[in-house]
Amino acid sequence: MKRLLILWLLCLPALAADPEVRVAQRLVPEGAIMTGGTVSLEVDLLVDTWFTDAPVLPALDLPGAVVSPPTGEAQHLNQDIDGKRFFGLRYSYRITPQAARHFDIPALAFQVQPGPASGPVTVSSQPLAFEAKGGSGNPDSAQPVAAQLTFTQQVERSHTPLRAGDSVTRRLRIVAPGAQAMLLHAPVLAEVAGLKRYVQTPGVRPLSDGRGGTLGGEREDTVTYVIGTAGRYQLPEITYQWRDATSGEVHQTKVPAVALEASAGAYQAPFSINYDLRAMGHQARLRLDGHWLLVVAVVLGAGALGWGLRARWQALWQRLRHWQARRQQAWLDSPGYAWRQARAQCAAQPLRLDALYLWVRRSSGQPGLLCARAQIPDAIKNRLLASFRSRFGASTAPEQAPIALPRTPPAQHPCKPQRSGLKPLNR
Repeated sequence: MKRLLILWLLCLPALAADPEVRVAQRLVPEGAIMTGGTVSLEVDLLVDTWFTDAPVLPALDLPGAVVSPPTGEAQHLNQDIDGKRFFGLRYSYRITPQAARHFDIPALAFQVQPGPASGPVTVSSQPLAFEAKGGSGNPDSAQPVAAQLTFTQQVERSHTPLRAGDSVTRRLRIVAPGAQAMLLHAPVLAEVAGLKRYVQTPGVRPLSDGRGGTLGGEREDTVTYVIGTAGRYQLPEITYQWRDATSGEVHQTKVPAVALEASAGAYQAPFSINYDLRAMGHQARLRLDGHWLLVVAVVLGAGALGWGLRARWQALWQRLRHWQARRQQAWLDSPGYAWRQARAQCAAQPLRLDALYLWVRRSSGQPGLLCARAQIPDAIKNRLLASFRSRFGASTAPEQAPIALPRTPPAQHPCKPQRSGLKPLNR
């Protein structure tokens, strides 16, 4: 137990020690640079533990120079200093002098938050200086300064071969490692007689190294020429001047001229409109005279009126259907329909009389045939009596022949039922 306590007391000063923070800075390249060139101020922020938050970077302002602050991304470092491992971040300020003179870079204060410190730690860099030589003090007339520069072009024709009304697009691209993109001036985009010139907005952006850093600048200019008439034209050669960042020498790079020839042929669509119209069945135009237009207007008006009155037409149609259903049901319940069924039953074999009884009941209101005996002809009555004897008599008689009832039923009048001498049943 005592040994553990002694070991803990020995480790306590080490545990309570604050993390160590270091800062280092340098100019790349070292020594004098050309006016318009770019020098990088690299600042390394190192800790022996870790960073709990991103460092706070100060602003750098140098009169007579263009300063680009560091981007949000930093280069990660892993170094051994005096036998001790440090971890750090490298930030770069890009400085482009605009005048030939001496520049002093003051000490910069950086706020770092290492772990496990209780709060942020402020460290200061050492002041530095550099010389800018040569070049003009006017940035508009000075050539861009770069380690190297490439100047290329790309020509795009709207149609091959060219005709009057077609266009030609010329794209010029400048890539300059070691130069500021904003200091790359535009190449000369000359006017050409017989062509209409349309200059587009240039694209200016930094040249990335793929790790969040900047290697230089690049610029892309685009101009479009529209051919007015047929003939021969030439886009002129373009020369671009720049200054070497190391030697200060002025260099020239060129893109060649572009020869154009446009014919006077009429412009044709890439597809046949007439063929498409024939394929769609539009071989002829349709012409309507004035009276046909009136007929069409009347038909359309009648259709619109019918559509507007469709609810009333539907109600009228329902009423007509109900009226037809009532007439049909009245006919089925009438004595005439019962007489038609009686004629069919009496003419068939075997003989049936249920429809005849139905006719008597509907015409006279009585269930029996006594009310109809006066209206039925004697021949038919004899045939009916013979049929009753054969069916319901004591003696067996041969089957009777069918009875032919007349097409028109006899006139029938309601009659009073005759009283019978028998007493009612169930009393």
